[in-house]
Amino acid sequence: MKGVETVEIEVVRLAHARDLALPDYATAAAAGADLLAAIDQDIELAPLERKIVPTGISIALPVGFEGQVRPRSGLAAKNGVTIVNSPGTVDADYRGEIGVILINLSKEPFRISRGMRIAQLVVARHARAVWREVSELDRTARGAGGFGSTGVTAGSAKSA
Repeated sequence: MKGVETVEIEVVRLAHARDLALPDYATAAAAGADLLAAIDQDIELAPLERKIVPTGISIALPVGFEGQVRPRSGLAAKNGVTIVNSPGTVDADYRGEIGVILINLSKEPFRISRGMRIAQLVVARHARAVWREVSELDRTARGAGGFGSTGVTAGSAKSA
């Protein structure tokens, strides 16, 4: 796609996932590639239960990149199923199987089947910080205003 940076990622399809597709993008402009459930039998995820679901792949990201494992919006909106540690990070030096920690936040059990699209993987550049301790930080208009402080305007009701 024109204007989109690409990076080559080495991927190993593990033995228990030989018949499953590699991560793929659902549309030409999608940021995340779908990760599939590489399970031998269906998993039932009870309400408020969480399980690590294997994807059947291991990857080698170039240094300076990370893989961000993110929820699929359709699973979250329609079924209340999301990822506990969202986004989960796959570091460039990790070589194990990618697992997705799914949780069912609905009141109904949810069934995961082999090959189901369970998450998406966004590959992103990152920087490493060099920490420089100082005695004081520069002042800004926001200052130390935290959680929700930028969404409140004079005369408006505070929102959640």
